[in-house]
Amino acid sequence: MVGDRIRLLRNERNISQDALAKSITSNQKQVSKWERGQIEPNIDMLKKLADYFGVSVDYLIERVDY
Repeated sequence: MVGDRIRLLRNERNISQDALAKSITSNQKQVSKWERGQIEPNIDMLKKLADYFGVSVDYLIERVDY
C-alpha cells in the first residue's frame, strides 16, 4: 500500500505529517489519509513524494523494493 511506504519513509527521516505536507504543498489531513489508506495520492503528488524522499514512484507504489 502506498500509505505504508509513505509512513515508512517519513518515520525513517523523523518527519512529522505536517512537515511533510508543507514540503510538498499539501496538508496534514491529506498525508494522514494516505497513510491510513483512505485515499491515494494522485500522480502529481506521487511525483512530489518521490522527489522529496529521493525514491522512484515505482517504489512508492510497491512495484520495486529499492
